[in-house]
Order: sequence, then structure tokens, then C-alpha cells
Amino acid sequence: MILHGYWRSGTSYRTRIALNLKGLTYDQVGVDLRKGAQKSEAFLPINPQGLVPALEVDGAVLTQSPAILEWLEEAHPEPPLLPGDAIARAHVRAMAAMIACDIHPLNNLRVLKALRETFSADQAATDAWAARWITAGFEALEALIARHGDGWCYGAEPTLADCCLVPQIYSARRFNTPLDAFPHILAIEQKAADHPAFMAAHPDRQPDANLS
Repeated sequence: MILHGYWRSGTSYRTRIALNLKGLTYDQVGVDLRKGAQKSEAFLPINPQGLVPALEVDGAVLTQSPAILEWLEEAHPEPPLLPGDAIARAHVRAMAAMIACDIHPLNNLRVLKALRETFSADQAATDAWAARWITAGFEALEALIARHGDGWCYGAEPTLADCCLVPQIYSARRFNTPLDAFPHILAIEQKAADHPAFMAAHPDRQPDANLS
């Protein structure tokens, strides 16, 4: 498998976590979003949408991280990232969707670039924009984790929801979003910091990481 992604992309990050949790081996190809490589002649044939991640597997290219995570669960069911019960699976998928559909799209690079270029937003304004949507989403997630979690978002083992949450926490810290009101979320962040699959997926540890 070949994962085309960007070290600091939340969607690439969540995909790396899931691949690592499944114990799968994959190569990485960096796509530098800051330089517009996602729109290059080299990358658009891989993903015509010009977004990361894209996962090459068995002669196919999979795009959109929620679809990739669901494929991983179907093609490599052990260890499971969804509970066995149908209602529980729906809860996990809902928690993941709150991040992947309602939080992350509003603070990704495309949106922040539009805020800067179209509305002349400075760093403080873009941070405030991101924090507005992160905070609203985390308020709901905190309540759901308190209801369903037992160390992780749902139960005592990491699920697809945790694959999405941990990168969103990383983004929240980049945007200087206060997190003190979310003790359950912070506990998951700490737990992930000691988990090999999450540690290996961290942006700072990726081959294309540019920390400058």
C-alpha cells in the first residue's frame, strides 16, 4: 500500500492511525499542500479532487478518509475499530462524523486560505474561526465520551472515532483553542500519546515533516 498524504493533514493523520492500529505496512509519498502539490499534474491523475489522503492498494486508489477507514475495517477486520453491536457501531460512526463532517472541514487549509484571501483574515481571526467550530463540536463529543467511553471515545479500545479525534486535538492546539473544559478529550489525548500506533502516526514523526 502507498499512502499519499501530507504530514500535518488531519485526514492523512487519521488514516495513518487506522493503518497503524491494523498493523499494516505501507509506504508514504508526501504531497506538500503548502506548495500546491495536490493540484499538480503528477497528483491529479491519482486523485482528481486534488485532496489528500489517497491510498493505492491492489491496483485501486481509495480517496476520502472516512471511506478509507471503512474499507480498512472491512478488508482487515482485526483488530476491530468498530464495536460488534449495530447500535454501538452507529454511535462510533456518529462521533467520527461529528469530527470528519462538522468540525474538520471548517478549519482545513482550503477554508483558512479562503478566509485570508477573500476576507483578509489575520492569524488571530483564523484561530478564532477554527476555535468556534472546534469548541462547539468538542462540547458535544465530551458529553458523548462521558456517556460511552471507558478510556477511549467508545469503550475501552480505540475506534474509528479516536482515529478522527486525536488529529482534531492536534489541530485545536495549532489554532490555540482552549481545551481545559474537555477533561475526557484530554484524557484520550494523553492515552494516545503513549500508544504505539498513535505515536507513530504523529505529524512530527512523518518522513515529509517540515517543522520550520
